[in-house]
Amino acid sequence: MTSLVTVEDLRVSFGHAEVVRGVSLAVESGECVAIVGESGSGKSVTARTLLGLTGPGSTVRASAFRVSGRDALAFTSGDWRRLRGGFAGLVLQDALVSLDPLRTVGAEIAEVLTVHDVVPRARRADRVLELLDAVGIPDPATRVGQYPHQLSGGLRQRALIASAIAADPELIIADEPTTALDVTVQAQILRLLAERKAAGTAILLISHDLAVVGSIADRILVMKDGQVVEEGPAREVLAAPAHDYTCALLAAVPSAASRGTRLTTGTPRTRPARGSSVQVLAGAGLTRSYGPRRVVDDVSFALDQGETLGVVGESGSGKTTLARLALGLLEPDTGQVTLHQRPWSHQRERARRPLRPRIQLISQNPLDSFDPRHTVGRLIAEPLRLPRAERGERVRDLLARVGLQPETAARHPRELSGGQRQRVAIARALGPRPDVLVCDEPVSALDVSIQAQVLDLLADIQAECGTAMVFISHDLGVVHHVADRVLVMKDGRVVEEGDVEHVFTRPRHPYTRALVAAVPRMQFSTI
Repeated sequence: MTSLVTVEDLRVSFGHAEVVRGVSLAVESGECVAIVGESGSGKSVTARTLLGLTGPGSTVRASAFRVSGRDALAFTSGDWRRLRGGFAGLVLQDALVSLDPLRTVGAEIAEVLTVHDVVPRARRADRVLELLDAVGIPDPATRVGQYPHQLSGGLRQRALIASAIAADPELIIADEPTTALDVTVQAQILRLLAERKAAGTAILLISHDLAVVGSIADRILVMKDGQVVEEGPAREVLAAPAHDYTCALLAAVPSAASRGTRLTTGTPRTRPARGSSVQVLAGAGLTRSYGPRRVVDDVSFALDQGETLGVVGESGSGKTTLARLALGLLEPDTGQVTLHQRPWSHQRERARRPLRPRIQLISQNPLDSFDPRHTVGRLIAEPLRLPRAERGERVRDLLARVGLQPETAARHPRELSGGQRQRVAIARALGPRPDVLVCDEPVSALDVSIQAQVLDLLADIQAECGTAMVFISHDLGVVHHVADRVLVMKDGRVVEEGDVEHVFTRPRHPYTRALVAAVPRMQFSTI
């Protein structure tokens, strides 16, 4: 095997802050090297440095830094531009930011083919369709002419991967490439990356999903605070981690095995008292269409006090539309939603207003729902129906409940980390003392340790207040950890439902079996 990238004692600074400290790594042809660690550990900066993308104001130093056999410390900006796309393809987590909003996805991919002269002009259109098909995009002939905003998050991510592999690069740097993807699409992308690796392509994988890492990586580097704290063959690192931090990361992975325990401590978690069933939310015969397409088709559900109902399915299965129907943000075409056994759908907003504080939303990306001009304190205080003099104390109580300091109230959302923003979103949702929380992918964008903290926090709130939760996620491990019952949705319909343990361990429907089979397994871990 040939080392495509070799770096020794890499140090990257921004001003006086050194964010990468003494990292050494090599990536060889036909090998997958994974870097894992929490947000801020330096893993993404390390990966971007290998492509000359550390950005303005950065200082890069190393004892040795060779890319494709050349001294990268002597590269000009032109050398780096020629390297990107041809020698190395980059796949980032946020495709909406990476793709040009003014160009179709077909034009985006065709540019790579043109710049690097991959195929003759007459073959480019066909090659674009082949690439879209290779990454699992349905109906490539239609999608090729669409813009990024017209695609779902999963489709955008697949289009970005197609662009990254268009020039058949020797190295693929994939920074959280499957975070936004459903479990079956994730499995498809992992198969694609595995096929590229088998063909001799080198892969540098950045991920907080240790199950994904374990399914494809040959070697793992674990980073914390800009340093590598553990490295070695994937089997050894996952089966017998030597560093306490690696052990903590593995212990924080939610799964069937972690049910009933706190992910951050491993101790039993307190379950909410479940006496006689008190129904707080229900839907009967719900349908909803957009034009000719029916996105929710005859769906019924019921949710009791203190219960967690998981909702799983692929992108486009109707999960989020069902959440919006439950929240009263959309009206069903047919069927009825009730809240505390009172009509909730098909009501004037004036009639719904007294009940609206009883049901609250926690979304995947709170930054999209926060007014960036407002401070955290104002965001949390906004839904509170309290005299002005009492709001400040209530905001401080809510911040303390979600593990944030009182001074956070004076900060703005963009000044916070992803985990802190999600805690603010939970504090805001808890403000009106709701009986129901609708959680739409609330932890999918978080690192595994931050995810564990948020899931434990939700469990604590549920135990303390008896709050019921609708928990929507494409991560079956998370749902298996948190849910009591589960609905499995496909093409707008519920294809299977029941006790989460029964559904996930003895699935009856072929689609459920396919979802369960596609989940990456922690094959080596004994934690």
